[in-house]
Amino acid sequence: QVQLVESGGGSVQAGGSLRLSCAASRYTYNSYCMGWFREAPGKGREGVAARAFRGRTNYADSVEGRFTISQDSAKNTLYLEMNNLKPEDTAMYYCAARLPPCGSLLPTEYNSWGQGTQVTVSS
Repeated sequence: QVQLVESGGGSVQAGGSLRLSCAASRYTYNSYCMGWFREAPGKGREGVAARAFRGRTNYADSVEGRFTISQDSAKNTLYLEMNNLKPEDTAMYYCAARLPPCGSLLPTEYNSWGQGTQVTVSS
C-alpha cells in the first residue's frame, strides 16, 4: 500500500517562502513516480511539479521559476520549495504517486494521494 505524508504547509505573506515535504516508504520512493498537485477553493485539482525521467522535472507555467521540486533519496522524501509566493498560490497541496512513466502533471493519471497540507498566502 502506498502511503504519502505531506508536511510543511502554513500561512505566509506574499513574497514569502515555504518548503513542503512528502515522506514515502522506500519501496514507494524507488518504484513510483511522484509529483505535487494543488487544489484551491472552487477550482479543480491541478498539477504543480513532477519528477520525470533522468532527473528532468516538469512544472506548471504558473509556478515555473518560483517553485523547485527536489528529493532526498536517503530520506525517501520529495520536496517542493516555493519562493516568491503569491495569493493565488493559496491551496491545499497534495503529494501523489503513480507507476511509471514519470513526469505527468495530470491528476487523473495518479492513483495514490497524501492527505494534503494547506498553504495560505496573504497579500
